[in-house]
Parts: sequence; structure tokens; C-alpha cells
Amino acid sequence: MVGTAALLLLFLFPGLLFAQGIPQLSGTVVDTSGALIAGATLQVRSATGAVQITIQSDASGSFIISGLSSGNYRLVVSNPGFETKEIPVAVGTPAAPAQLRISLAVSSVSTTVNVRGRQDDLVGIANSATQGTVGATELQDRPILRSGEILEALPGLIITQHAGGGKANQYFLRGFNLDHGTDFAIFLDDMPLNLPSHAHGEGYSDMNTVIPEFVERVDYEKGPYYADVGNFGSAGSAHLVFFNTLPQNFFTVEGGMYGFGRAVFGVSHKLASGNLLYGGEAYHENGPWVHPDNYYKFNGFVTYSQGDDANGFSVTARAYRGTWHSSDQIPVAATPLVGYFGTLNPTGGGESQRYSLQVEWHRQDANSETKITVYGFYYDLNLFSDFTYFLDDPTTGDQFEQQDRRWAAGLDARHAIFSHWFARKVQNTFGFQVRNDWVHNGLYRTEDRMRTDKSDINACNDEPIPACVTNPNLTAILPADTDLNRFTDTIVSFYVENKIQWTSKFRWVLALRGDDAIYNVTSLTPPYVATELPGAPVVNFAALNSGTATKFLPSPKATLIFGPWSKTEFYVQGGFSFHSNDARGATQREEPISPDSPFPTSSTPIPALVATKGGEFGVRTSAVPHLQSTLSLWYLHSNSELQQDGDTGTTVASASPSNRYGLEWANYYTPAEHLVLDLDMADSRAQFAQIDSNDAAYTNVGGGQYPVQGLGGKLVPEAVRVVISSGVTLHNYKGFTSTLRLRYFGPRDLTSDGINRSASTLLLNMGLNYRLNERWSVSADLLNLLNRRADDITYAYISRITPTADPTFTNVYHPTEPFQARFGLHYTF
Repeated sequence: MVGTAALLLLFLFPGLLFAQGIPQLSGTVVDTSGALIAGATLQVRSATGAVQITIQSDASGSFIISGLSSGNYRLVVSNPGFETKEIPVAVGTPAAPAQLRISLAVSSVSTTVNVRGRQDDLVGIANSATQGTVGATELQDRPILRSGEILEALPGLIITQHAGGGKANQYFLRGFNLDHGTDFAIFLDDMPLNLPSHAHGEGYSDMNTVIPEFVERVDYEKGPYYADVGNFGSAGSAHLVFFNTLPQNFFTVEGGMYGFGRAVFGVSHKLASGNLLYGGEAYHENGPWVHPDNYYKFNGFVTYSQGDDANGFSVTARAYRGTWHSSDQIPVAATPLVGYFGTLNPTGGGESQRYSLQVEWHRQDANSETKITVYGFYYDLNLFSDFTYFLDDPTTGDQFEQQDRRWAAGLDARHAIFSHWFARKVQNTFGFQVRNDWVHNGLYRTEDRMRTDKSDINACNDEPIPACVTNPNLTAILPADTDLNRFTDTIVSFYVENKIQWTSKFRWVLALRGDDAIYNVTSLTPPYVATELPGAPVVNFAALNSGTATKFLPSPKATLIFGPWSKTEFYVQGGFSFHSNDARGATQREEPISPDSPFPTSSTPIPALVATKGGEFGVRTSAVPHLQSTLSLWYLHSNSELQQDGDTGTTVASASPSNRYGLEWANYYTPAEHLVLDLDMADSRAQFAQIDSNDAAYTNVGGGQYPVQGLGGKLVPEAVRVVISSGVTLHNYKGFTSTLRLRYFGPRDLTSDGINRSASTLLLNMGLNYRLNERWSVSADLLNLLNRRADDITYAYISRITPTADPTFTNVYHPTEPFQARFGLHYTF
């Protein structure tokens, strides 16, 4: 009875809290007319942005927030259809307000919110069930093996590796094996990370250039529905936003098993009328491999900024350099020969560097908003790989080198105008983007990293040409200079976007985007004389493969948003997008002499841009207290899977259109102040519209030794299917943080007929952190906690593991790394 009476008194007379000296915040939330707003969300955040308490205003618009320690906080107030307001507040100090009266203005159309992470309620804010934000706190709580794995915070995305640590990750999302970035766009403060017409693979995105501690948040979206995302964004995109000012300066040293060592620091302070932030990272690891990776990388980061979120600018410079050895994937049959963590060619590896400078300027007032980003960078890669070992040349092996050197520059400008249509507030946005890459790349045949001519002893197995009928054992010469080119890769883009909040329960986003690709290619490949063929035909690659290619694609997009009802919102989306093809393939009329084309072979140029289109139905709800949940059903069509293969210089994959569809379910639950549980599940399907004859593998053409395989099927090889990511985190409880994360990557069809399949991969990782005092903390990451043997990635193709072995079509794998522990010491100042 005493407790009940006390609660009643506090409810009727909240001022009693002040009388007892209990720190609190209280007040009311209203609109600009003075009308009370019930159900408004109020979040109290610490100086570092961590959410302390989240409540809703009651039916009379009132709120009381208690249980806070004395100090300074940020109060973020939001409600669907209104602009979000963030204000500084003091608690338990002489400056603490007696009562707050918070007035929210009606949103111009949709909201642009300072979202910190998945704990934020995006009902009434997001334009899709598969759009969201992951904040720095969650990113830093996650134990990771590689820096790129911070992107696995995106529901349904898997990050793997099939070679040395310095190579770009493999990405899997929405029924795609995205290789190193095709159909998944990544941006660093609006500067694109993907590299078009890359020597190794279209859209190559190397996340080794990112220092995770400097990432303030990752904004993400999936599907081809967003006007500001063009090339490579069909499956999804990630926008990494970096700190301009650090919450705290820091220095971290880490060490662990398999030669792992890392040191990273970050410092920010006032400089003149702005803020200067700088930091760096030094990193080394060997991995568990028989021939150590010996991966060294160095990252530097500096940014100077002035102003605030409404008006200001920043200048940012980044630098990265890495060198490594590589244990590439091996066939299952090679395991007894070289060991589970062995390699068939210990001279693989590479070196890479990237240096960038970008300038960003923004301004905002009551009627408009403008943002302009200008960037430029230099990039360099030398990569040595060997995936078939002794298949083509049993004497010198099948190693090859890929070289990519480029300068790139670009502009991203957008201007939004706030006005009224039919007494409804409207936001119209106009955008212009242009990017130009000046590229010099090459493909070479090598032995122990030395360029050399080679012989293809099984040339007639691939080529049913007349000469092979009379001489089925014909050997072709593979020149060291396989495919050399200098070219410009330019894409000019514009978009217009219209947002209207028609009623309190319905708004739309309509957009039209246009992209124009312009390729200008100069082939530098030396002329080739096919001395092994009658008449010794001469191929003039410079004349046949040089040229200009252009392609324009319009991409309309539409999103309809209904609700919210009971804190639940519904989305219907449809749109078109694209990915670019390699500039070399767009002008190529003669295949380079390679194992795929050992004799002169004419080819047809491929489209510069490949169109995609998709649709999605989604639901987002926060009806269950403390639970953010989304569900989406999606479909994506690609006009073809045709691409240029950087490993051979030839056109590969299927010209058939493909269809992908799937279901995604994401959940983020905060049942208590320090406890977070998340569960993300995705199930995808991918099929060609017709049987993929290009994947009907190998027959005994010319009487060779290759084994007969199936006739092909409609399954898209290596397409990701079931993905499950789940975790439980106890965050900052009495200085202790602990995270346990499960990652499941389901079986995949490796050939279009489904004969070859991969196994599933399940990993469990743990992260621990304890704050010793205000400045010092210690941490431990326990990776692959169950020490499971599984494949990081699996393929199926033909190879020869020794000079005398028979060629074999089989599964080829790169193993996950075994259990390892990494420890860190952290100092903040």
C-alpha cells in the first residue's frame, strides 16, 4: 500500500521528485500550433551518443524521465510526420530546467534524422523496410576478423575471403555472389569505393582502406529504389559516415594468434574555427596458413571540418597501402597433398595502395538544402593468382598477374527545395553525379611472379576448330602480355526525386534517374601470330579492340508508404537500376589469347550497362515495446549475368536474364537498458530464365581428357540462399561489455544444374571488453569459438593439382580460419 501511494503521489505531483532531489526531466511535447502530441518518442543520449532511456509521451503529451545520473545529455524528440528535434539538457545541476515544452514542426515531407543506430525507431522516418542505420556503438561491440566485416551488421549480408588478407572481400547478398562488389555499392562519406572496369573484377571494393574506429555509422538500403544510388546498387548499398569529431581521443594496441598485431590511434581537437581529426592504423597478420600471408597494411586518415549539420564543410584525406602473400582456394583432392591450410602455389599475393582527397560543403535553411562533394583518388594494384594450378601448362603452371592503375575524379551534387503543392508540403530534390576513371590495366601470364609466355597443352579441349580435328593434341602459345589496355570510364548521371506527405497516413517518393556511360578504349595488346595454325594468322588487337562505346539508361523508381497504424508502417516499392560492364568488353571484337580462348576467336561487344528491375513489399513495426522488426518480400530481375572476366580477359557467364526473389526478416530487441538481442534471417532464390548453356561444363571436344559434365540448368551458380545472423550483447554494464554472435551461411548450388553444392558454414564469435577506469579498458575477441572446420567460400571448376594428374572437375574451397584469440588495450584521453 505504501508503494502504491507513493506511485500515485508521483503521478499526480511529479514536482515531488525535485523536492526529494531525484534528477529527472519532465515536460510536454506539442506542435507549432500548441496542440499536444501523444506517443512522441523521447530518447536521452549521453555525450557519446549512447541511448540511455527511451520513452513515449502520454495521452496528454506529457513525459517524465527519471533514473538519470547528474550531468549533461542530449534529448532527441521525434514523431511520425514531424521534424525531429535534438536539444541539450542538464540533469541534477543548477542549470537543469524545471519543465520542458518541446515544439515539433510538421515535417517538410519525410524526415532527415540524426539516427545513431538500429535502436532508433524508424517508423515514420525510413522509406523502406530494408533501409536502416548501424551506429558506432554496435559496430565497435562486434568481434571481427577483417575490417570489411563491419558490413555484416547489414541484415542478410555475408563477407568472406578466398585469398590473402589484402585482397578485397567477397560479398553475398540477396541471391548474389557479388564477387568483390558487383551489384553492391559502397560509399565513404559519399565517395564511391567500387572500381568499375577493374583488372580483377567489375565493381571491386576493397574495405581494407577503412579503419573501423573512425566510422560513426553505416546507413544502408537494399533494392533499386533510391534515386541517389546508381552503378552497382541493384542488390543494395552501404554509406559509411565517418566522424568529424571523435567522442574521445584514443590509442589502441592489439595482439593475438597467427602473427596478429595492430595499433591504431585517433585524435580530434579544435583548430582555428573548426575541428581537426587525424589518426592511423598499422596492421599485421599471418593467418593459419602453411605459407603465412605476412599481410602488412597501413592506413592514415585526416579531416578538417567547420560548421554544424545545417551549414559547414569538411576536407578529408585518406591513405592506404598493403602487401601480402596469398593462399588461394584449393581443390578438395589437394588437401592430402598440401594440408588443410596449404596452397598449391606459394608465390601468390599482391600489393595495393589508394590515396584520396575529398571536399564536402553543405547548407540548409527553411526553404532548401544543398550538399556538394568533390573527390579524387589514385589507386594501384598488382595481384598474382593461380586457380587452376597445372591445368594449362604443366611445366610453368597457370599463375597470372593482374595490374590496375588509375586516377579517378568525381562530383556528387544535390539540391532539395521545400515548397507546397495542394496545401501539402513537398520536397523536390535535383541531383547530378559525374565520375571519370583514367585506367591503365593489364593481364599477364606469370611464373613465380615473373612474366613469361606459356603453353596450353589442352587447347583443343575448348576449341572445336578445324585444326583440332586433324591434330587433337595441338598446343597453343599463351603470350605473357595477354590483355593490355588504356582507357577512360565515364558515367554522367542525373536524378529528380519528389516526396509528398499526402495525408498523415500516406506519403510517396517518386524518382527518375538517368545514367550515361561513355567508354574510350585503346588496346595496347601486342599483335599475335598464331604460328601453330595453318597460315599463321595475325591478330591486330590494337585495331580490333580499341574503340568507343556508349549507353544511356533511364531508371524510374517509386515508393508508397502507408501508415503508421499502431506503430506499424507498410511499404510498396518498384524501380529500375543497373550495373556497368567492363569497358574492355564493351569494345572487344577479338578475345585475348588465354586459356579460355587459346586460338584467335572473334567476340561480340557486351553492353556497357546492364539493366535491372525489382519490386518489394515491406512492413516495419515497433508495436512490441523495445522491439524494432521488419519483414520484406522482394524480387529482382537482371537482363543478363554477362560480364568480362578479369582473370582471362574474355566474356563469361550467362547471357540469359536472371530472376531473384526472397524473404528477409530483421529484429532488434532491447528488453533492458544494457541488453540487446538481434536476429536477422534471409532466404533467397536465383534462377536463369532459361538453361545456361555456358555453364554446361566440359565435354570431350577434340578427344581431350576433360571429363563430361552436365548439360547445364537454370540455377545461378554460387547464389547465396539462407543467411542467419544473431547476437546477444550486454553493453556497458558496470563497465563490462560482452557480445556473442552466430553467423550461418547456408549451402549453395555451385553449378547451374545443381550437381555440385557447397556445405553450410556456421561460426560463433565472442567479444569481451572491460573498462578499468575512465581512461583504460581491455578487450578480447574469441573468433570461431567452436573451432569449426568450414569453408569460407566454395567454388566448382576444373583444375589439375600436379603436372601429371588428370584434370578434375570438383569443389574448390578456401577454409575458414580456426579458433583464435585477440587481445587489446585501449586508452582514451
